[in-house]
Amino acid sequence: MQKQNDRPRARDIGINVGPLATGPANTITDVPGLAVGHETVIRGQSVRTGVTAILPHTGNIFRDKVPAAVYVGNGFGKFVGLSQVNELGEIETPILLTNTLSVGRVADALIDYVLAIHGNEDVGSVNPIVGETNDGFLNDIRGKHVGSEEVNAALRAATTNPPEEGCVGAGTGTIALGFKGGIGSASRRLPPELGSKMIGVLVQSNFGGSLTIKGAPVGTELNGSHIKGADGVHEVGSVVVVIATDTCLDSRNLRRLAARSQHGLARTGYVSENRSGDYFIAFSTLKRNSLSGDSRMANYVRNEDMTPLFNAVIEATEEAVYNSLLRATTMSGRDNHVAEALPIQPTREVLQRHNIL
Repeated sequence: MQKQNDRPRARDIGINVGPLATGPANTITDVPGLAVGHETVIRGQSVRTGVTAILPHTGNIFRDKVPAAVYVGNGFGKFVGLSQVNELGEIETPILLTNTLSVGRVADALIDYVLAIHGNEDVGSVNPIVGETNDGFLNDIRGKHVGSEEVNAALRAATTNPPEEGCVGAGTGTIALGFKGGIGSASRRLPPELGSKMIGVLVQSNFGGSLTIKGAPVGTELNGSHIKGADGVHEVGSVVVVIATDTCLDSRNLRRLAARSQHGLARTGYVSENRSGDYFIAFSTLKRNSLSGDSRMANYVRNEDMTPLFNAVIEATEEAVYNSLLRATTMSGRDNHVAEALPIQPTREVLQRHNIL
């Protein structure tokens, strides 16, 4: 089996998405202070799952909350904490991603994690943020194999280094666009007039459609679905997109930013199916000047300056999806189901025929 780290990212094979500059590593951790950790759970022939943790900063997030918003593309999902995020415009815990039936256990473990942090001894309410996609084609999802041990491992593993991509963490058992999906990431640097700030994206790709890369019908020319099951049919759906920036945005414009991310998915061939839970969460690590009694909003990015951010998040989301597919490896799982990795050389040949490379 090909090792995951042997597989390229999009730019390694000449897929350059959009005109905007990337961050130094072209990942979500280009946003200063942000950390990502994974715990991958692979056991026997049928457990293929995990959990991914995104920390806006490595301090006490409950005490030092960050502005945030959630946009729902299609609500067929189990996104814990959504209503309070949109009501108050902030998040107070790390963001955890996992599989559908492990959401409850993961949320409980995240609450315990927050309560145990020094300084939180008097906390009596916590709004855990947990997103999910369904990895039940490859994974024994009914076994609920992600709990407190796995959650704590992902949180301990969180680092500001570029995160692993492909079949790791919450992307271990996922499928997207007819191929093995997973975790992918990318970033964009904003222009100097916006302070050269960063926008970073991390996706948990697990959605349907026919893969398109920069307009080229890759999925169609590679003969469609590469998902093998006993019935030969597999309807896939759901995606979580996490968007981070160190630009000073309020929750209203963060929601606008999150909504634009769906346009980046559409460029890849994404279809928001009936049973697809499509969630987009955006947060800012930079808050406006909030000195005692100061309610001025002069430091926030103005509405008329948002277009460059919209362009940046669309480009980064599109590229993050490609990275999730390119870095993932072929995986077998429950009931001898197989999800094949996107083949690199045939993909290059399709792109060359369409003058993309």
